[in-house]
Amino acid sequence: MANRRGIWALSTVAALAFSVALVAQKKDDKKQTDAQKKEIQDVVRFVDGVATGQPAPNDLGLSWMREDFLKATGNKQYIPFTVTYDASKVAGPTVSLYWRVVAKDAPAAAVAPPPDPKDKDKKDDKKPVPPRFAYEDLNMITVATDKSAPARVSRSFTVAGGTYDVYVVLKEATSQAKNAPAPKMSLIKQTVTVPDFWNADLSTSSVIVAQRIEPLNAPLSPNEQAERPYALGMMEITPAFDMKFSKKAELSTFMLIYNPKTDAMNKPDVTVEYNFYQKPTGAPEKFFNKTNPQALNATTLPPQFDMAQGHQLQTGQAVPLASFPDGDYRLEIKVTDKLANKTLTRDINFTVTAG
Repeated sequence: MANRRGIWALSTVAALAFSVALVAQKKDDKKQTDAQKKEIQDVVRFVDGVATGQPAPNDLGLSWMREDFLKATGNKQYIPFTVTYDASKVAGPTVSLYWRVVAKDAPAAAVAPPPDPKDKDKKDDKKPVPPRFAYEDLNMITVATDKSAPARVSRSFTVAGGTYDVYVVLKEATSQAKNAPAPKMSLIKQTVTVPDFWNADLSTSSVIVAQRIEPLNAPLSPNEQAERPYALGMMEITPAFDMKFSKKAELSTFMLIYNPKTDAMNKPDVTVEYNFYQKPTGAPEKFFNKTNPQALNATTLPPQFDMAQGHQLQTGQAVPLASFPDGDYRLEIKVTDKLANKTLTRDINFTVTAG
């Protein structure tokens, strides 16, 4: 089968992501207007209430779409995620997007009381300490101009392995006009189980099926990274969210391989196989084709490649689909660590159409 080898150069990634945390925004209060501060307080208080049982509206059609898992630094994982919303239901040009990540075994946070104007002169040390979560962030986003289809927005968070509830809020700005209607808002909760990549077990990141992968001239700034969470080091991935592909398209995949055993030169000896299976309707799947195995070892990796220095071992292929008959398929990616005598597989289901 014809295929194109991955175009993604191996690189050292010191940290996969940075985000402007809510705490950092609060430290920069001088740059926030009173209205912006109130927006943050209103959103946080709203989530506090929902977390303790209050009803959660979904005025803006907010929906969880996907999440991916990659290894970060400091014994944590990096999770870019994507949500969708109905832009036609948003009145203004911008909305607040807030996300809070709470460990499943964490105690419930108490609802913050509304601020009392009489307390403005009291010392800060008498105020209750705000609850701490595994992660939280808030920023403003520009509403999509295309109102004909659900709008997508991607952000990220970084946490240790474990199971978490992720609360995501989308909220219109509060109008200062007299008798203005209450702002529309949405809240969803998604439970996410985050793997632990910081052990000795052979593992991989999520397999990301890419619409395109583009090189970057330089790593993004923290603010840019917050808005483009699929920029990883010196490349940026645009994920494919629809697993239906035209015969004119390619199936492009990207994946990082974690914790392979290494030799005396800190190089692995890993083989990656890509096997395609047809899934006929009402019949057992059958082998269709495969690409040439990829060998990732001392003879194929760059001489300077050194996993002890944090170099990332990555794999990916771009496979033309012109020879695939219409129908459903499963791609099996088989990773074999020859030095450790370990094997694992990852699967991607997709559909090929004539259109």
